[in-house]
Amino acid sequence: MNTLRITLKKVSPEQLFMGSVLLVNGGNYVYNLILGRLLGPESFADAALLVTLLLVLSFLGMTFQLATAKFAVIFSGSEWINFRNLIYRYAIIFGMITGALVILFSKEIQLFFNTQTPYMFVIFGFGIPLYFLMSVNRGSYQGNVEFKNLSITYQTEMWSRLIITLALLMFIPMEAPIIVALGIALSFLFGLVPSNFKGLSFSKPIILQAQSSKRVSQFIILTACYEFTQIIINNSDVLLVKHYFNEMDAGLYASLALIGRVVYFVAWMFVMLLLPTVVQKQKDGEPTAPILFKYVGYVGILSISIIAVCYLFPELIITLMFGNAYVSMAGLLWQYALATSLFAISNIFAYYFLSLDHYIPVILSGMLGLSQIFLIVLFHDELISVVHMQIIAMAILLVVQLLYFIKKKNRL
Repeated sequence: MNTLRITLKKVSPEQLFMGSVLLVNGGNYVYNLILGRLLGPESFADAALLVTLLLVLSFLGMTFQLATAKFAVIFSGSEWINFRNLIYRYAIIFGMITGALVILFSKEIQLFFNTQTPYMFVIFGFGIPLYFLMSVNRGSYQGNVEFKNLSITYQTEMWSRLIITLALLMFIPMEAPIIVALGIALSFLFGLVPSNFKGLSFSKPIILQAQSSKRVSQFIILTACYEFTQIIINNSDVLLVKHYFNEMDAGLYASLALIGRVVYFVAWMFVMLLLPTVVQKQKDGEPTAPILFKYVGYVGILSISIIAVCYLFPELIITLMFGNAYVSMAGLLWQYALATSLFAISNIFAYYFLSLDHYIPVILSGMLGLSQIFLIVLFHDELISVVHMQIIAMAILLVVQLLYFIKKKNRL
């Protein structure tokens, strides 16, 4: 026990957070793998759709989280208190509107994605306001470098979702998509642990200085636009496959996407560390490019390793993770991993530029994100065509990000 305490004391908050993120990603993978094995390809298609909608929600939530994290570094005193009250207010309003729209159009969403029931979307919609509250809470911890509390919020969300969903599947005779939706919605409540709502007030008027207000508005709009492009790039393929292909193919593709995206989910850990570090260095007048090189190097090594493993052992990986029912996707595994790796590396560049208030990379990402959709809409005769369209779009995106960095490198 003493040895464990000594070891933990030597672990930095950043290392603790990185370890926590790896554990969360591992837990989320176990969650999806269990669903895939228990439900089979056809039923898993609906469950995977909910997981994809959760990813869409996470990108929307990142707008609030990153804005809170950035201005937690920049603001202090009464200015930070006013901003904190304001961003919580925005999060609640936006969450309630988004949740209401999902509930209101649940039947239309069911028809578009060919799901078993609209009630899975109703339940999901009720949980949305909690997610945005959770995002602001996390942003506060992230910006103030409270990585211990930040890690705990991710742990409570992941473990509660895993335990609640499995318990309901085992003991409650209910449609699987509804159970998955319940597990997701309830996990948002647990994700608010720990929270710090001390000093919040939603009744009195909130006033920011004109310059600060302009800066906050610009960053929120910029971040929202970029997160929208993230939604398009990272989730449009699964959503379009669910629309264009039958339940079996959609379930098989969902398993492929889950495995192939592992590099992106691990790269996300570096994004969480990147933003507050870059903002602080910019504030102190120090060069920021070395931080970018450091994290791009990490993600590059990780990407090459994962692509190589997926190329060498595709059938083994799919069989171990999902079972023989999904093995027909083996030939596409390394190609999907390549597309995701290109996106993950370009994403490090994009968040770096975002933290420095550069607008052009956001516009470029949006254009390439839309081009991915158009390519898939035009070329979707087979699942392999969907993967190839993503490789083309993501390769162009990375090249564009690199060219922009080379052009601006002397100022960074």
